[in-house]
Amino acid sequence: MDNTLYQRIDSITARILDGGDMTLEEGQWMIRLPDDYLPWLMAGADRLRKTYRGNQVEVCAISNVRSGNCSENCSFCSQSGHYKTQSPAYNYISSEALSRQAQQARAWGASDFGVVSKGWGVRNEKERNQLKEYLTALKQHSDIGRCASLGVLDGETAQALKVMGMENYHHNLECAESFFDQVCTTHTYQENIDTIKSAMDAGLRVCSGGILGMGESLDQRIELADTLRQLNVKSVPLNFLNPQQGTPFGQRKPMQAMEILTCIAVFRYMLPRAEIRIAGGRQFLGDMQSMIFMAGASGLMIGDYLTTKGRQVADDLKMLADLKLTPREDTQDRRRAAQQGINSVT
Repeated sequence: MDNTLYQRIDSITARILDGGDMTLEEGQWMIRLPDDYLPWLMAGADRLRKTYRGNQVEVCAISNVRSGNCSENCSFCSQSGHYKTQSPAYNYISSEALSRQAQQARAWGASDFGVVSKGWGVRNEKERNQLKEYLTALKQHSDIGRCASLGVLDGETAQALKVMGMENYHHNLECAESFFDQVCTTHTYQENIDTIKSAMDAGLRVCSGGILGMGESLDQRIELADTLRQLNVKSVPLNFLNPQQGTPFGQRKPMQAMEILTCIAVFRYMLPRAEIRIAGGRQFLGDMQSMIFMAGASGLMIGDYLTTKGRQVADDLKMLADLKLTPREDTQDRRRAAQQGINSVT
């Protein structure tokens, strides 16, 4: 064991705790540290989490409101119409069903609820009307934070969704720009970036991250973190590839637990002030799932994912209680801020 490596970790930690940042080169060095140094790295990441995010955890849930036969060709996704998979296919669910799901998520302690729909973006008035119906129903029947993931957005659509009552917008970059052509060719990386900027310009809180373990290099993982940092994204979901049979990435091997924890810790160092939320693929941590928070995570998606089952919610809630972590309760403050934004544009 090399004491100089411990000292370098400590030096970077102290700088960030003092308000500084980690460099791109330091991130590339840190993500390559041997597993023997992971406990020390996690100890530093945990200090950063507690300093900048406290001991509250942001809990969210999602609903896959329209599934299958998607026009996009994302290589990880079983919903793509370009591949032969076992993904369920259905049109929009009812507003009543969506409201029930949101109410259940709120009862679990979730502060945000995401309306997720397949496709490139909001293409026509029929889709806009359906989204307006959804958002109106959520406002009427739950006080949960209203989020959506609808694909690419332009400025006009982002403003329209804000007026409808949407508060948060989720749109993953998915990976580093230098790897993106291996993941998707039906939309561009610049469209991803423009979507994030359009949502921010409309006054929406943006949630954007990616999927690790798709075949990208370690440097490309740091490139993704650095791009999110440059865009000033405040909420970063991290997913870990769950290979789906029939997709181009269906034969990839899932990430190992130690590698997952290292990535979470390094993302905390790269994005010390952001909400880092762990979502799909955390089952590959096995019995080590509770360690995500000691590795620097400050958020959690509960319930089912888009086309795969999630962990039992009761197990997740017990995990949080055992760790003496509580769900973050800032929904009302966000609602007031969002309403002020709506008033300002209407």
